[in-house]
Amino acid sequence: MQDFEALQETKPKYIGRRYLAGFIDYSIVYLITFLLVFTLGTQDDDYTYHLNGLPALIPVLFWFLFIVCLENWFGATVGNSIVSLKPITLSGYANKISFGQSLKRHLLDPIDMFFFGLIAIVVIKTSDKNQRLGDIWAKTTVTKY
Repeated sequence: MQDFEALQETKPKYIGRRYLAGFIDYSIVYLITFLLVFTLGTQDDDYTYHLNGLPALIPVLFWFLFIVCLENWFGATVGNSIVSLKPITLSGYANKISFGQSLKRHLLDPIDMFFFGLIAIVVIKTSDKNQRLGDIWAKTTVTKY
């Protein structure tokens, strides 16, 4: 296996690829969430839909399975796979990230995506290891494969 320094020799940031990967992943999550709310939700008098009780957990479960579990099982999310990126640990080897690391990476996605990803872009550009907030917490980074 290659170590982290060998993978990051030229310090590529892949910001465009990372942005596109996140856009792909969360476009799918938002589309499925919309469909779930529209089909399982109840309609109010003002024609808005909402989920209550246990059905409200279904979109969260979908996010968890689609983002966190797929990344853990296959080494990358759908978006990352399309743009040829994968997360790696900072443990010195380019090994697959753990379930806990994947969960940590994505729990901070709402913060990283604030202002259309501006926070993530700024953090990636200014961090030594090209990490966004979720990567810093999980001790991971993203590289091209």
